[in-house]
Amino acid sequence: MIIGQLVINGSLNIHENAKTLKISRNTVKKYMRLYQPYVDLYPEGMVDKASFLPIITPSLTTTLLQQQIIISLPEIMKQVDGKWPTKLDAWLAYSKVYPEGYKSSMFYKTLGEWFKEKKIAPRLSWQVQNIPDEDLKILKRWRRSQDRRKWERAVVILESYQNKPSSEIAEKVDRSVDRIRDWINEYKGGGISALEKPSYRTNPNIVKLRDEKRANLIRLIHETPKLHGINRASWFLEDLSTVYQRVYGTYMCTSTISCYLRKEGYVYRKAREVLTSPDPNFREKMDRIKHILENLSPTEKFFSVDEFGPFAVKIKGGRSLVKREERKTFPQIQKSKGFTICTAALELSANQVTHFFSQKKDTEEMIKLIDMLLIKYKGSDKLYFSWDAASWHASKKLNSYVDNVNCDSYRQDNNTAAVELAPLPASAQFLNVIESVFSGLAKSIIHNSDYGSLDECKAAITQYFKTRNEHFIANPHRAGNKIWGNERVSPVFNDTNNCKDPKYR
Repeated sequence: MIIGQLVINGSLNIHENAKTLKISRNTVKKYMRLYQPYVDLYPEGMVDKASFLPIITPSLTTTLLQQQIIISLPEIMKQVDGKWPTKLDAWLAYSKVYPEGYKSSMFYKTLGEWFKEKKIAPRLSWQVQNIPDEDLKILKRWRRSQDRRKWERAVVILESYQNKPSSEIAEKVDRSVDRIRDWINEYKGGGISALEKPSYRTNPNIVKLRDEKRANLIRLIHETPKLHGINRASWFLEDLSTVYQRVYGTYMCTSTISCYLRKEGYVYRKAREVLTSPDPNFREKMDRIKHILENLSPTEKFFSVDEFGPFAVKIKGGRSLVKREERKTFPQIQKSKGFTICTAALELSANQVTHFFSQKKDTEEMIKLIDMLLIKYKGSDKLYFSWDAASWHASKKLNSYVDNVNCDSYRQDNNTAAVELAPLPASAQFLNVIESVFSGLAKSIIHNSDYGSLDECKAAITQYFKTRNEHFIANPHRAGNKIWGNERVSPVFNDTNNCKDPKYR
């Protein structure tokens, strides 16, 4: 009767009246079709004619459909692995069994009432449905992490898996609900890898340009400012900026130059002492050495030669592991147990060191070294020797001896290689590759030592070089900062290197 009266009065709202009367919209439509003929008969409206409206016996269809849902819900909503299916899963299962039953809207309404009655929190389609065991271990580890980014994502995924409302999860991690949904969708679409922080990748062209700038700057500070028309004893940042733009055609501000120098470990005190070569033929000598190395054949060897010492055998200071309240000391005035000089040559292609001990630095020691290497590397075509500008490295006697061993008769009689000298620019010890090896030797063997005799010290140095040589025979590629090395740079020739560290000599 209520629906009939609403139809006659023209005030029927299917959705609102179905909700008010607690019946389906289909039932309201059925009554509306039944009373519509009376409206057509009395278009001016019915007054006091409600008594003439037919009384319709309520259909049992709605009750039967509800009963079908209530009976089938326990089986449809049966838990799998302790989790409820989603509302969509339940609707699909219901419609498959009862294709003529409720549509989705009424089904969801009835399902919601059933959840409320059973005090069950429904699992929604956007929530995480499953977490593999491997992902679960990672997420639990992330949840214990100090990294907030990982903690947030772990909490969101685990709480969603536990059927927690998105609003509650968002409040817990102090993020918006939309952000929570985004992380859940990312995990459901790409797994744990989708939640991991993407690595920052710099444009390779920018990295290459940055490395070129750094290398060019190091090459520049190895030269004296006077070569570029600047009347200074050492480089200033403003001068470096001006000359860099003039030489390389690219502007570099002083702050960038300062940043690059700091990263390379350079400060002005060091630059004034060791980083400038006054040799007017600096470029020519460097280009010659680079040309030799670029065209070095397997039958040719290139040696970086220098002397370590002289140094006395006595208690040495150095860094060591002690308790915080203790301080290790050694006497300032000591009686020396002897002194020695270690002359060595580093063969760059195989990274092998040949050495011997002596009591002096002179031409005779260089001749002795050349003889040792000619015997050791018999069968080679040529041996190159690169050393600093010390007087005994460029004496007339040494040059005469080199000419003698290079003559055809000597080479045929002794089956030796030709010898060629490739001296470094003056005051350019920082380019002598073996200085890097000596720095590692000093730090590992000499510093913090207390040898009982000169022979004991020599044996330790010999064992150091032996162990180092064996390592690089077994590992032809440089392995990095090894315990016997601790070398400042890779033992390869490069005009951007700073091999020598004065504090370790």
